[in-house]
Amino acid sequence: MGTKGREIIGINVDQLLDLLNRAYASEWLAYYQYWLGAKVIKGPMKDAVAAELNLHATEELAHAVLLSNRIIQLGGTPVLTPQGWSKMSPCKYDAPKDPYVAVLLDQNIAGEQCAIATYKALMDATKDKDMVTFNMALTILEQEIEHEEDLQSLREDLDLMVQRGAK
Repeated sequence: MGTKGREIIGINVDQLLDLLNRAYASEWLAYYQYWLGAKVIKGPMKDAVAAELNLHATEELAHAVLLSNRIIQLGGTPVLTPQGWSKMSPCKYDAPKDPYVAVLLDQNIAGEQCAIATYKALMDATKDKDMVTFNMALTILEQEIEHEEDLQSLREDLDLMVQRGAK
């Protein structure tokens, strides 16, 4: 990174790189959880939910690209292995052992809620200290909030469908 670019960061760069790598690791796990869930999903509304999971997978991968670019720009190295992703991520990976649509939706809603907390913490750490990272985190946070909303709406639709079918 250029000296002036590094100079204007008002936060310890090593601490910032740690936060960025934690978010980066989470994005890879989220990508894989969405991608695999879309492949194995079963149950009512599976096509609509699979389409949403695939869209979210694509967006999580784009988040990983943004984060890796910022990590490298700051002179760091992105987490290099899937084992490292599991170790560094504040968000857990939920393997789609039960492919039922409601279970997958609940797992991914929990993942989005963890992502929202992760980006809120990154924004809190960089506010008025590193506007480049702050703005990137804000952009990603907006999408994570939208993901949570999308998944919760699908879950509500599924619940209504199941309730009406049971009557």
